[in-house]
Amino acid sequence: MTIRPAAPTDVSQLADLTTQLGYPTRPEEAEARLRDLASRPEENAVLVAEEDGEAVGWIHVSALYSLEMDPCAQIQGLVVDASRRGGGIGAALVEAAAAWAAGHGFRTLRVRSNVIRERTHAFYERLGFARTKSQVVLVRPIG
Repeated sequence: MTIRPAAPTDVSQLADLTTQLGYPTRPEEAEARLRDLASRPEENAVLVAEEDGEAVGWIHVSALYSLEMDPCAQIQGLVVDASRRGGGIGAALVEAAAAWAAGHGFRTLRVRSNVIRERTHAFYERLGFARTKSQVVLVRPIG
């Protein structure tokens, strides 16, 4: 397995993986989003795990700046193909995100996870993350 930055040639696999994560995504949507994120490399990294020439997982890590806490890096999303889960790919992607964060001067890596993803919570706790709070996410459409 190789971990590398996501490339435009990965968009079909990125779309499929994002759909597996629970966010239905078409390749053209993945392409536009990846292009936007890639235009800000100091703020974002999308990394893929590649096996046999195929992206089998991805992680998006970004810089988080706010008034109420010190700057940190945050995992925005992580998914491994359903047929390859449990083999260490996710952990390797998290370590790659941690390396990106450290390389950009951040001392903390955060992640938010839906309350119903109990298996995911256990995964992150095994990797040294600690629960610090629960919250509700509210969304308001604009326009």
